[in-house]
Amino acid sequence: MDIITINKHNINTENICCAISDKKGESCVSSKKQWMTEHFDDGLVFKKLNVRGKVFIEYIPAENAWCPVNAPGYMFINCFWVSGQYKGQGYANKLLGECINDAKLQDKKGLVILSSKKKMPFLSDPKHLKYKGFEICDIVEPYYELLYLPIEKNVEKPKFKECCTKGIIDDKGMVLYYSNQCPHTEKYAPLVAEIAKARGVDFALIKYESKERAQNAPAPFTTYSLFYDGKFVTNEVLSEKKFTNFLADKGL
Repeated sequence: MDIITINKHNINTENICCAISDKKGESCVSSKKQWMTEHFDDGLVFKKLNVRGKVFIEYIPAENAWCPVNAPGYMFINCFWVSGQYKGQGYANKLLGECINDAKLQDKKGLVILSSKKKMPFLSDPKHLKYKGFEICDIVEPYYELLYLPIEKNVEKPKFKECCTKGIIDDKGMVLYYSNQCPHTEKYAPLVAEIAKARGVDFALIKYESKERAQNAPAPFTTYSLFYDGKFVTNEVLSEKKFTNFLADKGL
């Protein structure tokens, strides 16, 4: 099957397979497409298998990545996803190969990606990445791993910025940082804020609108990071039910 590259010329006619949805989710899809359109000129690349399924890779020069990392000269993978019936058919190798080839053409030092100690929602599978040759170059609490795949020899390893190494903030109550890098956040971030407000919970919703702010974030995953009383809680984009359960666990 063919690999399609999404760009500013075809983004309005092609589906972005991480956001297949019915009409109820159109605002989520449009928010992601708008985010992508704004960053194509920064070197953003989105490639997908020519199917209506979650088979894609998205990457950008690390200098323009919405992640607090120091990785000059690397290509940063925002998201890499092969799901369901498309697993085990070589599509992951094909998509990763596309990214590696682009990195080589741009004389990059290698690839870098945010992952975790074990498989976590909305983060790439560390087991699969390490099988493909990625190595750990840095870690921060509670579970984040920065993985890299060098192309050149003896290159400096990427590192997390100091701002995200402690997993704490000064603010009390609940604080949710998010961006439109994922199509699901535009729906669920405001939704959980409304639920918290209805229950009288102190809740702040902070949206990253620029790479500069995202690159100085208090947590590595700038798509969605929830804090409670100053401590990092989760990077998972919580549904209404999961957030309600979380509040119940906290007695709220």
